[in-house]
Amino acid sequence: MSNKKDYKFKVVITDAEYKDFDLERKELEKVNADLSVYQCKSEDELIEATKDADGLLVQYANINRNVIKSLKKCKVIARYGIGVDTSDHAITLALTCIRKVVLLNNAVKKGIWDYKIATPIFRLKNKKFGLVGFGSIGRMVVRKAQAFGFIVLAYDPYISSSVMTENNVEKMELEELLRESDVISLHLPLNKNTKYIISKKELKLMKKTAFLINTSRGSLINQEDLYNALNEKWIAGAGLDVLEEIPTNSDDKLLKLDNLVITPHIAFYSEDSLRDLQRIAAVGVAQVLKGEIPSFLVNKEVLKGNCLKVQG
Repeated sequence: MSNKKDYKFKVVITDAEYKDFDLERKELEKVNADLSVYQCKSEDELIEATKDADGLLVQYANINRNVIKSLKKCKVIARYGIGVDTSDHAITLALTCIRKVVLLNNAVKKGIWDYKIATPIFRLKNKKFGLVGFGSIGRMVVRKAQAFGFIVLAYDPYISSSVMTENNVEKMELEELLRESDVISLHLPLNKNTKYIISKKELKLMKKTAFLINTSRGSLINQEDLYNALNEKWIAGAGLDVLEEIPTNSDDKLLKLDNLVITPHIAFYSEDSLRDLQRIAAVGVAQVLKGEIPSFLVNKEVLKGNCLKVQG
């Protein structure tokens, strides 16, 4: 290992819960960058750890205005995150709900060997799979849903119908999609425009035989309205990986419902995805430090300001 003074760049991991950071070091060494690992718990700790960093890798830390203002030479902030396994989990929840797997599993374990308790169950072929949000994760869901014979519909005001047509997907307005879909899967960021995008009005528009899937953010759905929809059978069921507040209380009334399948915010996880997550985040930082456009860029508007000329 070279002496620290030989390094051109300093990259700081503000916080992370991975067992090692060998993948990050391997990628950053390619651009002559030193890696420092912290577990910052407060704003003051963040400011102290990052003030002279050229790049940040962040898992949960709140990189707020004060922290950003304290950065003297930072060129890139990257957050650990990847959506490949989220698309797998969305399909898994959809199939589990449609085939009533959890309900039947629990019944058999209680000595009830009778499929009639789960009727009606419909075949997947030619059923309509509605995507609310057509970003990268939504598009991965498309291919997997179509493999099972679903007809895929999508709502996304920021994506053109031609892009959807290229993916054999029909573009629809939200209300139309809610009325027609047999499965509705949410793939949206949470912001002021998307909070509670699914509430009483939207749930009432859905088919009574339809299922709602959410692997994105809990507050996309009004949780009280969802409880009423499931309890009063406005819809057939839901598969959730997120709630408005997680972890939830064990006495949460949603957990008492037989037509809800829920997992503990695990859609992101597989052993493979964790390694990809670490490597890809580091690659993005390394690309910026080299003066390149990162392969995975969230705030694309920075390109207009020619902000990536960072070598020197």
